[in-house]
Amino acid sequence: METVTTVAAVRERAREWRREGRRIAFVPTMGNLHAGHVSLIEAAARHGDRFVASIFVNPMQFGPNEDFAHYPRTPREDERMLAAAGCHLMFLPDVAEIYPRGLERSVRIEVPELSTILCGQFRPGHFEGVATVVTKLFHIVEPDMAVFGEKDYQQLTVIRRLVADLCMPVEIVAAPTVRESDGLAMSSRNRYLTPAERQVAPRIFEELGRAAARLASGDSDFAGIEGAGTAALESAGLRPEYFSVRTRDLGPPSPHSRELVVLAAARLGRARLIDNVQVTR
Repeated sequence: METVTTVAAVRERAREWRREGRRIAFVPTMGNLHAGHVSLIEAAARHGDRFVASIFVNPMQFGPNEDFAHYPRTPREDERMLAAAGCHLMFLPDVAEIYPRGLERSVRIEVPELSTILCGQFRPGHFEGVATVVTKLFHIVEPDMAVFGEKDYQQLTVIRRLVADLCMPVEIVAAPTVRESDGLAMSSRNRYLTPAERQVAPRIFEELGRAAARLASGDSDFAGIEGAGTAALESAGLRPEYFSVRTRDLGPPSPHSRELVVLAAARLGRARLIDNVQVTR
């Protein structure tokens, strides 16, 4: 595996592969890789001849009181994990390489509506930062396809809309959520949990499962399902931000909606945890 730090080096290698007729798969990450990321890497390997991964903790998607400075960074471990997974090129830029004019003077990409609901309501500007950095990375790597995890369902939906609206020639592949044995969705922020909090965290998935079962049985009392989920998380000691039933494109559901997703975000100690379960009725 080759490791590069500049836009020019990535473009040189990617264009060389393209001249050879190679199909390029791409996985953008913020590093601190775990088994969930490995599943994205494995999906990319199934869809491309050459695989590129980026590791970049994007300051634009962090709010002023969020954990940018303390977000776990493990570049050497990440490099070993990517090499073992068969990655051909690791792009490890610094902030100045991605934002040479600084954050305040950089062009920003906004995806209306989808960016201000759910997580966007509690993290203003977050999805603007995601959309901006993903757009930049797609223009740098010029991949044929890119893989994103379903755990970050709203992010996945935002990126799908971004690619469609900007006519980007990139296929977006969704990889299923990878979970611990007790159901907790794998996340770099799980490291923030104390042992006691770690025992509580799986309640999010449990309550999402209960909500999904009600929906699958034909229950259309969406407000009641959301209220029950919120109350259950609160009683377990979590601080829920939302527990929401939506259509797969994150619109409001109707009794006739068949393809649904239940999403939740909650804080537990220092950690902010998100998860979702998809339902077909």
